[in-house]
Amino acid sequence: MSDSSKKALVLSQHLISPRSAELSEFEFGMIVCWNAFSRWLVRGSAASGHKDLSFIDVIVLHQLKHRAHNRKLADICFTLNLDDIHVVSYSLKKLMAAGLAIGEKVGKEVLYRTTDAGESAIEKYREVRELCLMSNVDEEVNPQLKELARFLGRMSGLYEQAARTASSLP
Repeated sequence: MSDSSKKALVLSQHLISPRSAELSEFEFGMIVCWNAFSRWLVRGSAASGHKDLSFIDVIVLHQLKHRAHNRKLADICFTLNLDDIHVVSYSLKKLMAAGLAIGEKVGKEVLYRTTDAGESAIEKYREVRELCLMSNVDEEVNPQLKELARFLGRMSGLYEQAARTASSLP
């Protein structure tokens, strides 16, 4: 094992590949960041008055608001890269029961959108986000965030390809 892999901060030392200890470091960083991000979304939503929304509920609600388009269930799943349509369907039911979303049948499809209460919840979340998160963002980091977003897109493709390959293995 190389010196760099011995110093690497990783979740699973046994998975470090001689080809890239850095990938294991990246994965550990993603896990830690993902958990912090998930916790933030749930707590940010709770602070804005919606304590019973899960991470999925929050991202689905924001997706319904995105660009003010009515959304089909399949489109929501595709955009958020979620395979489990049942989880998103359950989330939509929760959002509708809470009065934050509405589903309207158009032909054979159901199109979902935010209600006025959903719009209000999103605005309150935005205020909490500005206060708790954005107030701590140093604007000098913005170029790095933009590059990181591009990099995460590339890494997403790498993991998608690996997932397709793994599903074809015997």
